[in-house]
Amino acid sequence: MLVTGSDPIAAYQGLYEGMIGDKARFAETLVAMTPFVLMGLAVAVGFMTGLFNIGAEGQFYAGAMAAAVVGSSFESLPLLVHLPLTMAAAVVGGGIWGAIPGFLKARFGAHEVINTIMMNYIAVKTVDYLVKNVFRDPTASLDRTPYVVESATLPVWVPGTRLHFGFWIAIASVAVIWWLMYKTTWGFQMRTVGASQGASRYAGMKVGRNIILAMTIGGVLSGIAGAGEVIGLNGYLPAAFTSGSGFDSIAVALLAKSNPIAILPAAFLWGGLRNGAGLMQVRAGISRDLIDIVQAFVILFVAAPQIVRFIYRLRVVGVKQVVVTRGWGS
Repeated sequence: MLVTGSDPIAAYQGLYEGMIGDKARFAETLVAMTPFVLMGLAVAVGFMTGLFNIGAEGQFYAGAMAAAVVGSSFESLPLLVHLPLTMAAAVVGGGIWGAIPGFLKARFGAHEVINTIMMNYIAVKTVDYLVKNVFRDPTASLDRTPYVVESATLPVWVPGTRLHFGFWIAIASVAVIWWLMYKTTWGFQMRTVGASQGASRYAGMKVGRNIILAMTIGGVLSGIAGAGEVIGLNGYLPAAFTSGSGFDSIAVALLAKSNPIAILPAAFLWGGLRNGAGLMQVRAGISRDLIDIVQAFVILFVAAPQIVRFIYRLRVVGVKQVVVTRGWGS
């Protein structure tokens, strides 16, 4: 910033005020944070199971499409039926999109990175086609789905802002995933599979089933995030819709070191940086692309070593041993 003649103090002051300067901006930061929480959890569950789930973006699209279709239909249903039904559709859509690469990995050994990248492209193009040709609102001037009816809309939590109850769904998801991964047999097995598939098989665990389960859970979480964008914010699904949250969620999960609780501050930081970039640009006259540079440095200094260890499966000195047997009554 100094090289370009900009005032760094004004820039960071604008960034801070854009993040939490008043109630409205703080609420917008929480809005931006919400999908990062859900999709960060999706990636973290994969990491803990030894999987690199890059498909959160595609699973997000699948959930958003399902929510848009169900949410704009069944106008006669009451809210207590229609809203859960819409969320369930997003859960099924995202879950299926996550389960497919999980099955391919478990059954055929196909690498999840390649599969999920391909599934992302398929999801984007399929959703774009469906919005433009199958579920397009004929009364709209733009390519988009019909508006979600009121009975399928997530209520606003803070009046005068866009902060909806999807935020609390994300918070509840953190608690559920923490409990699942650290307090249940399923979570124990998934973490053990992530530490050593060979030891897991020796202990009698079904590695393939746990791989599919982890990818399905990730798809469910990403699908819920997609539903939140449609029935909580936009009210419809536009064509050529791009979120980018799926790829940012990888950084969030790495920053949190796959700890479900740590996902919250990591997602808040990521959402705050995105939300505060606009005011920083106005105050200091610098490009909001600087935020991408800041985020890149965060990944470089905090998360990059984890990426290298994960991709190349490097042995790290001092890693705790994983116990793959369970005692009486456990």
